[in-house]
Amino acid sequence: MAARIIGRKLGMTQIFRENGKAEAVTAVEAGPCVVIQVKTVAKDGYDAVQLGFGEVKRLKSPLRGHLKGLGEFRYLREFRMSEPETAEVGDKVDVSVFKEGDMIDVTGVSKSKGFAGVVKRHGFAGGPKTHGQSDRHRHPGSIGATTSPGRVLKGTRMAGRMGHDRVTVRRLEVCAADADRNLLMIKGALPGGKDGLLLIKKSGKGE
Repeated sequence: MAARIIGRKLGMTQIFRENGKAEAVTAVEAGPCVVIQVKTVAKDGYDAVQLGFGEVKRLKSPLRGHLKGLGEFRYLREFRMSEPETAEVGDKVDVSVFKEGDMIDVTGVSKSKGFAGVVKRHGFAGGPKTHGQSDRHRHPGSIGATTSPGRVLKGTRMAGRMGHDRVTVRRLEVCAADADRNLLMIKGALPGGKDGLLLIKKSGKGE
């Protein structure tokens, strides 16, 4: 099975390379996961593999039937495939599918910032700070013309909800993979806050 796994963000720390250089890394509790379902073009219209991760105390009957006695999992997530999957239902996936030096793509949900104005959300400069403009310091300015087109165009950058978006960071390096502790050390920052769910897969076309 191609390298892909579900993980939980633990936080950031640093490790030291063999040359003595300190590297900022994110610690991730990755797996163990179990293959719950293998989807194919013939049966489902697309190729994918569904993994289960995390424990839960109670399961509703429909979900319990879907899991078919494979375990009681809090999270079920799919990974799309570009070709038919060789995995089988019940297969276990752990950190051993990765090794130091692998390049991976990590998908998560970014931190929510709530309602934000255009200065914070889009980096606007705001209005002039003088010449009588006492109340325009952080305003967006004009948002469109009047008679033509007579409306605000879709996609105009304005104030609104900021963050809590699905984000994928590509080509990150695995600095360490500890299968005994289900631990991945990934170079750099990852999307989301502590305990956030992460989808991790090896970088590359079709992965």
